[in-house]
Amino acid sequence: MDVDFEYQYQHTSTIAMGGRDKSFILAHCSEIEQDNQVPCFFHGSIIHSFVASKCLSTLGKTVRSHFAISPDQRINMRDPIVSVGNGQLHFEAFSSCNSVYARIDVLQTGIDGEFIQSGCTNVDFNDATIRAFNTVGRSDKLIVGVGSNELKVITSRAETTEKKVSLPDRWIKGLGNVQVYLSQMELAFKLNKIEALQLFKGLPKSAVKPEYFLSKSGNSYTFSAVAKPNSLKIGGIHRLNLIENLLLHVDSVSFYKHEDQQSTAVVLDFKDIQMLFLLSESVYRGFSGESKHIENLLVQLPEEWLLSINNYFKTNEVFQPTLVSIEHDIQLGTMATMQASLSSMGLLGYDLWSNNYFYRKLPFKLSRLKRCNPRLQNAVKLVDDDAVLLLQHDKNGIKAEVKGSANLSHIVVGKGNDLQCTCTWFTNNRTNRGLCKHILAVKMKLGEV
Repeated sequence: MDVDFEYQYQHTSTIAMGGRDKSFILAHCSEIEQDNQVPCFFHGSIIHSFVASKCLSTLGKTVRSHFAISPDQRINMRDPIVSVGNGQLHFEAFSSCNSVYARIDVLQTGIDGEFIQSGCTNVDFNDATIRAFNTVGRSDKLIVGVGSNELKVITSRAETTEKKVSLPDRWIKGLGNVQVYLSQMELAFKLNKIEALQLFKGLPKSAVKPEYFLSKSGNSYTFSAVAKPNSLKIGGIHRLNLIENLLLHVDSVSFYKHEDQQSTAVVLDFKDIQMLFLLSESVYRGFSGESKHIENLLVQLPEEWLLSINNYFKTNEVFQPTLVSIEHDIQLGTMATMQASLSSMGLLGYDLWSNNYFYRKLPFKLSRLKRCNPRLQNAVKLVDDDAVLLLQHDKNGIKAEVKGSANLSHIVVGKGNDLQCTCTWFTNNRTNRGLCKHILAVKMKLGEV
């Protein structure tokens, strides 16, 4: 379900040309009211301007890409999220179908500017801004402002615009799920520029249904529809066409493999800039429907615990769960629940290069824990309605009958954490997209968390 939040940009994003200096003043808007009072989060130049512009243009292209939706749904385009803080800039977005997550990380060594305030905000990526990114040359200077140092001047240049877009729950849900996938990945292949350019010559240009596999033979890499030992599975491989225009500028391209091959990550390294793409298993599988951390949400934590963590961390600050649990005397089990809760509100991201979580200062809304996890709420209702009947619970295992609608019941059987269900969800997905509501309800009934 999409929840409308009215973004009221005080002005449009503007581009000022002065010789070879091109200044992009990105209009911003946040759900956090005090952040809206900040005229500017960051103002300065990105050192590798040409590469940064190409990456930002690709990010805009990603947001507008639709791999599994009808054309009339393309109007629901989203403005990227920008995280400013800890000496870095993060630009994040999903494709319209939610099957591709993209993030640009501009590192501290690639920035010459002033971080006025840390924070997380949406920025106006209008058509004129995206077109202008494509005009930045190799010798041009790229100046970026998230907000404006001179709000009156900018406002006088452009008419005040009230732009309304939807802030969908699926973006929040997607942010929560992608960091789970990323934290469970390991490096599969690392290619230099020449190897990457040769590899992408064999990339299908149009949509393909079969899964493809990336494999190495001798000193060369190939995409093939045939699986080979140690190959990397990539579903909806044509989505990688998003990054082809960036390959001429990379230092390396790294492919990351998820432990159960349910997603694939590609990281383009430009030294001071990195761009990450995370692809779901198929174009019909959006990250918003994964519920990778749903089991850790069976226990509800006091609101003040989560609020204290949210007040403690700043945007882009490293978040190390083990260290946080030690410093604040939090049990590891409780920390897992806390981490899942923060993720469900979109407050955590994950950096593959440093293998660390980072914090996003998004609105702290506990209502999103419920709204973004309807399967969990359905499980709670099953327990409240006394729809779970335990038939067996001993050393040999568990067997339970869970009553559904239309007098249809499902059987949950298994031992320990290895539970199975007769429902259609479990048949189609197993546990790859989180537990079904019936297994969740049985676990809640047993108090197993």
